[in-house]
Amino acid sequence: MKKIQLALMLMAAMLLATSCVEDKVYEGPSKIEAVSMLPEAPTSFDDVVVTATVSGLQAVKTATLNYKAGSTAGNLPMSGNGNTWSATIPAQPDGTKVTYTVTFVNEAGYTTVSPEKEYTVGDKPSDFTKLVLNELYAAADADAEKFIELYNNGDDPIKLKDVIIKKDENEVWKGLAGEVIMGHSYFTIVGAKGTTERGISSGFSNKKSVLIELYDPNNNLVDKFQRGEKEDAWGNQSLAKVTGSWSRCPNGTGKYMITDVTTLGAKNPDSGTEDPTVVQ
Repeated sequence: MKKIQLALMLMAAMLLATSCVEDKVYEGPSKIEAVSMLPEAPTSFDDVVVTATVSGLQAVKTATLNYKAGSTAGNLPMSGNGNTWSATIPAQPDGTKVTYTVTFVNEAGYTTVSPEKEYTVGDKPSDFTKLVLNELYAAADADAEKFIELYNNGDDPIKLKDVIIKKDENEVWKGLAGEVIMGHSYFTIVGAKGTTERGISSGFSNKKSVLIELYDPNNNLVDKFQRGEKEDAWGNQSLAKVTGSWSRCPNGTGKYMITDVTTLGAKNPDSGTEDPTVVQ
């Protein structure tokens, strides 16, 4: 009888020990299966989405994306449902090294941290051969309403820092850091004679000879608009008054044509009236 009781006690002890082991497994930390990011080669124009997948018997209580970008650090709550969680690192300047980890805390209170990952922001060089003068409007009654529109014929962004516009061979506008034209998009410089903060510093006439030149940051001429001839000086030759815009027709690639409707920041008409005084 005593042997039977002893055997039962041993079996009970074994069952209790097994139960404790199972409880410890159940209450253990979560396992981070994978951490990925998109896009895989981010530029300064890209937010980066970090996604992590996690497994474990305990539900996720909190998920946090911890990152450092240059001298800036951030902790972002991740959103998710079940095993997949994500958060977004905001776009960073070109050349910035970004490191990040993911931290999970489960309902049992256990913390799991992923290995650190990193990436460096890298922009493609701007292709200034895709940049053109697209529409020029000098017919407005007020100088603040006159404009010069640029267009990017390429797929990739073009940074306008140190891009220069010259009028009548004198610099009248220079691009600043942060001024960008995205692919197949427009950038409009509104205002003449300094009437707006980022307008051209000179006047712009619709009835005089004029030369508008566009230069890349290395001082290479990439496009120009010429109406009339210089003669003794630009602006001294009187020409027929134009009431519309000079627009590239078709948009971005065609010859300069006179169009009755201005299309500031939008696609030019496919056709217009030829101006024989414009040098094509």
